[in-house]
Amino acid sequence: MEEIKIMKITYHGHSCFFIEGSRYSVIFDPFLKGNPLAKIKPEDVKVDAILVSHGHFDHVGDAVEMSKNNDATIVAPFELASYFQSKGAKSHPMNIGGAYHFLFGTVKLTIAHHGSTTEAGTAGNPCGFILIMEDKVLYHAGDTGLFSDMRLIGELNTIDVALLPIGDNFTMGITDALKAVEFLKPKIAIPMHYNTFDMIKQDPGQFVEGLRSSPTRGVLLMVGESISV
Repeated sequence: MEEIKIMKITYHGHSCFFIEGSRYSVIFDPFLKGNPLAKIKPEDVKVDAILVSHGHFDHVGDAVEMSKNNDATIVAPFELASYFQSKGAKSHPMNIGGAYHFLFGTVKLTIAHHGSTTEAGTAGNPCGFILIMEDKVLYHAGDTGLFSDMRLIGELNTIDVALLPIGDNFTMGITDALKAVEFLKPKIAIPMHYNTFDMIKQDPGQFVEGLRSSPTRGVLLMVGESISV
């Protein structure tokens, strides 16, 4: 009998998602300390790899602590990976358009239109991620505005789940995120990067409602909730 492969996705607020497969687990943008929405602590996380989209504090979060606690590799754009190495963490440098086959799955970096700095200064280009794990394709857009090459990302990848920012002000708002879904054509779209701070207050239900007539299923995850695909 053929093994049924399942990817479990758990939301921890802002842009932080914990992804579990049958053997490995990864976490995206692990902003837990200082995140008023998060319900878990960095020390609660057992993980094999940490994927960080850019250098802003609300995405770097607790990556270094988690890396050291778990002997886990941080996957990030080259300059940001070098920053993590300077902090004593294990890292794997990548850059836009490149892919790498890890034990837990395949990661490819996509463009994202945003900034990227740490307290040490600029941290290279921001990115989004394509993660292929358990034969599922997940797109984490990182922090970004809408861009037309999302059509190309959707053409090159049969996306099972897209994680898209809707908070506006710093990233796409709901209207642009709905257009991104049209471009990407994922089976499922989940909103992120909203309601953590006053400047990104949004009603995520409007995003899900906007997909009611779309082939894409909109899914709203509360903090701590999971979906399996």
